[in-house]
Amino acid sequence: MKNHLFALLTAALASNPASAADLVFKDDTGYEVRLKKAATRIVTLAPHAAESLYAAGAGSKLVGTVDYSDYPPEAKKVARVGGYSRIDLEAVAALKPDLVLAWQSGNNLTQVDKLRALGLTVYVSQPNKMENVADQLIRMGQLAGTETAANAAAEQFRKRLEGLRKANAGKPKIRVFYQIWKSPLMTVGGPQIISDAITLCGGENVFGQLPQMAPTVSVEAVLAADPEAIIATGMGDAKPEWLHDWDKWTRMTAVKRDNLFHINPDIMQRHTPRILDGAEKLCAHLDVARSHRPAK
Repeated sequence: MKNHLFALLTAALASNPASAADLVFKDDTGYEVRLKKAATRIVTLAPHAAESLYAAGAGSKLVGTVDYSDYPPEAKKVARVGGYSRIDLEAVAALKPDLVLAWQSGNNLTQVDKLRALGLTVYVSQPNKMENVADQLIRMGQLAGTETAANAAAEQFRKRLEGLRKANAGKPKIRVFYQIWKSPLMTVGGPQIISDAITLCGGENVFGQLPQMAPTVSVEAVLAADPEAIIATGMGDAKPEWLHDWDKWTRMTAVKRDNLFHINPDIMQRHTPRILDGAEKLCAHLDVARSHRPAK
């Protein structure tokens, strides 16, 4: 019996000799992803995934991406497959990718399942902590066969992150309201990477107890939280006009101390190496807020 089982196993391996060389990974949802070899035709379903793929040295393998994938400039020339929240499945399939990179909290996961049903290999990522950006770079390098470039980029990211962490360790806490949008009034919950960046800078997210990635809150809830600083994003580098809608709430600490700040969402709300640029600005804003505290 043992000899018979051994013969069957040997025959199975012989009929599929490439299986031993397959690249096998678990994505951030626990789904097993298997590639026969490093991917050469990649489609990304989020702007940050395209940007990070370039940072990992695999930009030349990007054959399709979504609207708003605009960094680095080369990404603008890549074919579009819809928006990140509504993917054109036929457009993805037509590009014949050997790998699709999806975003757990941003993509429609029903559509992700449909891509898998079409026979496409999909890897889903969800970097919720600053250090996960480095992890994402390394994994992209493994998936695309660009480990040397990806590992170097990850190491550079980690060194810079550690420098920021040391520079801001022990600073007095600043209670922060991070405003993504005005109507509806949206912020970031505890699991969101921006909440981790706030902590990195010695801040405390006033809505960090909420489990949602981007919860909707009320003006009354913000007033009750009484943040010492408000960080807002809008569209691009321009300060959103609605940031100063808070000026009428003169009893709020952030307003009384003139701690209303703005950060370009491209460098703060994308899970890429550039998030360190956003974090540096965030830390600098919180330092200004500390300087505005009344003398004791």
